[in-house]
Amino acid sequence: MIVGIDDTDSRTGMCTTYLCAVLVDELTGYGRVSIPRLVRLNPCIPYKTRGNGAVAFEIHLHKASYEDTVKELIKARVGELAEVHAEETNPGVVFIRDESVLCMPSEHLRKLQQFYERTVKEVVTIEHAFALLAELQIEHYGLKQKRGVIGALAAAAFFMLQQRYPAQYELTYELIAYRKRERWGTPRVIDAASVWKADAATYPLTWDTVDYANKNLVLAPHSPCPVLFGVRGDRVDAIVRAYELINAEPVEREALFITNQGTDSHLIPGEEMQGTLSDYHSYRIEGTVVSEPRTIEGGHVVFQLAIARPSPREERIDCIAYEPTKQFREIVRSLRVGDEITAYGSFKIGTLNLEKIAVRALNMKAKRNPRCEHCGKRMKSAGRAQGYRCKRCGTYRSSQELETVERELEEGLYEVPPAARRHIAKPLIRLRNADSQKIHPSR
Repeated sequence: MIVGIDDTDSRTGMCTTYLCAVLVDELTGYGRVSIPRLVRLNPCIPYKTRGNGAVAFEIHLHKASYEDTVKELIKARVGELAEVHAEETNPGVVFIRDESVLCMPSEHLRKLQQFYERTVKEVVTIEHAFALLAELQIEHYGLKQKRGVIGALAAAAFFMLQQRYPAQYELTYELIAYRKRERWGTPRVIDAASVWKADAATYPLTWDTVDYANKNLVLAPHSPCPVLFGVRGDRVDAIVRAYELINAEPVEREALFITNQGTDSHLIPGEEMQGTLSDYHSYRIEGTVVSEPRTIEGGHVVFQLAIARPSPREERIDCIAYEPTKQFREIVRSLRVGDEITAYGSFKIGTLNLEKIAVRALNMKAKRNPRCEHCGKRMKSAGRAQGYRCKRCGTYRSSQELETVERELEEGLYEVPPAARRHIAKPLIRLRNADSQKIHPSR
């Protein structure tokens, strides 16, 4: 039986992965429990709590008669541990029985695939989720508005798809340590020196443990949730090694998750866009810079991008690098009108919140006042629409000239630092073996 769970946390407490870890440990007496999946859904959803993560696991029961007991235990733990007192918390659980998993028609599996991919890239309604649950006859349970059934079904679908088509979806791993209950809400005790040592010993097979450029630890959350820290990476052996090198307060338990983190699964390629861009979606858009980047109040940097696609009229959007992206803003400030780039980020109210940029072609030409052919000095403007004149020699030119200029900025991919990166966004270091284009990791 596959179990999916979502929306049990709030902005002030709990974590759905913790509830999953508790259940995985408790259910071992009833059957063989798989490594759980942690699925990051659309990071732009306005009613998410923190990382918008849902979980799923599979249990092969020792006895068929255990099924009802296991379901009731799961419902009880959700009711006990979920932050149901919080207005925005609406837990949901789905149960997909073994016979459904083994005998599911390919048509139904395709619908689950479409549903999973929509929850990662688009906005999905509760009504759509309930309609699919009814059509596929999938058992579900929820509390309050039951919004969590959306993520619960998506996580269960991801589990099935990853088992059925193992090469189709990119996977990473995270090992999460959980705090003892009496320490929830208190300052976390983690030895920073040991974290840097662990990172040095395992990077780049582990990533986003520290923010190297800004000298910050990023493996631990700042909320009062049960998570002490999490180590993410591409290989389990490297993650375990890093985990063992970190000195911290005693833990209640730990859990390893297979995830879609660090994969860019949320991005919609420009060629797949239908019509105009939609709020609460994330895109990968090719275009040309059409305004010089400027710094606005708060330290944010913004410029306009003309989208490169067939259209009756030129479509422009604002692209913004917010202050928390730190040194990434310097890359954005280095752009010039005429640069051809690919912008990666989430869209809302006409603005793309940048996660990465790929500089595809630099504009190496710039308009300059012409030089006098006699003395070599640049001419001065003779007045509005009156051309340019050398005050020394009296020579005249009617317009500026295009000159080749040197650029410090190089072509290639650039990213925000780990402290500003979404869970689902792919760190550039994970592209280190790719031959397609040059990368400039934040580290």
